[in-house]
Amino acid sequence: MAKIAMLIDLSKCMACRSCQAACKEWNDLQAETTTNRGTYENPPDLSANTWTRITFREVAASEGVHWLFFKEQCLHCGEAPCVKVCPTAALKQNELGFVSFEEELCNGCAYCTSFCPFGIPRMNIVNRLTGAATASKCTLCQDRVTAGMAPACVKACPTGALAFGSREEIIARAEERVQALQAGQSASRPNASLYGTNILGGLGVLYVLPEAPESYGLPRNPQVNLAFSSFWQDLLQPLGEVAIGATLVGLGINWVVSRRMARQKEAQDE
Repeated sequence: MAKIAMLIDLSKCMACRSCQAACKEWNDLQAETTTNRGTYENPPDLSANTWTRITFREVAASEGVHWLFFKEQCLHCGEAPCVKVCPTAALKQNELGFVSFEEELCNGCAYCTSFCPFGIPRMNIVNRLTGAATASKCTLCQDRVTAGMAPACVKACPTGALAFGSREEIIARAEERVQALQAGQSASRPNASLYGTNILGGLGVLYVLPEAPESYGLPRNPQVNLAFSSFWQDLLQPLGEVAIGATLVGLGINWVVSRRMARQKEAQDE
C-alpha cells in the first residue's frame, strides 16, 4: 500500500493558526487559558489539549529582523521510537505511514515522551490523586486519513502551506519547491532544504525549510538507541499486551460473578 505524507511548507506559512483551531475543533480538544508572556505564541507549549501549534522565532538578517514560523506537531516517524518502546501497543505504525494512537490501551508509562527525538508526546493527567495519566499527540487525524480524507489542519490552511497526498508525490512537490526557493530572483533562500525524507525511516510529516533545521529547533540528524528499543518491542512489548488482555479478562469475570451474586440476592429477597 502506498504511504501518505503531509508537507509543511514554512515559506508559505503566515502564522494565521487556522491549523491550530481546526485541530482542536475536529479532535474535540479543549481550549486553554494562557497569559500574555510578551510573545505572539499561544499557547506556549504542546499539551494534552494542544496537538499542534505555531511557534514564532525572531531572526536577525542583513535586511533586518524577520520572523520564522514553525508548525510543531508529531512528525510520524517511519521507524518511530515511541512505537518501539510502547509496552502496550497503544502506539502503532499504520501501514499508510503514520503513527496511530489508541488511548484506551495506554498505561501512562511515559516512555514515548522520553524516547521521542523531537520531544512531542505530552501526558494527560486523568487522576491528580494517583497521578494516573495517558499520552497525547497528533494522530494525523487517523479517523479522517483512513477514510480517504486529508487531515483537518490541511483542509483549513488558507495559503497552501500544508499539503497531503502520497508520500512519493509530496516529496517530488517539496523538492521542486526547494529548488525554486534556492533560485529565487528577488529573495533567494540558499539554505532552503527538504527535511525528513530519510530521517528515522522517513518522516510522515515533511518540512520545506527556508533556513537551516537548527533555526527551527529541529535536530539535523536525530538519533535513538534502536538496539534497545528493538529489544523492548520484541521481548517486553508482548508481555504488556498480555497484561492488558489479562486485565480485560479479569474485569469480565468480575462482572459475571458480581451479576450472578446480585441475581442470587434478588432470588433470596423474593
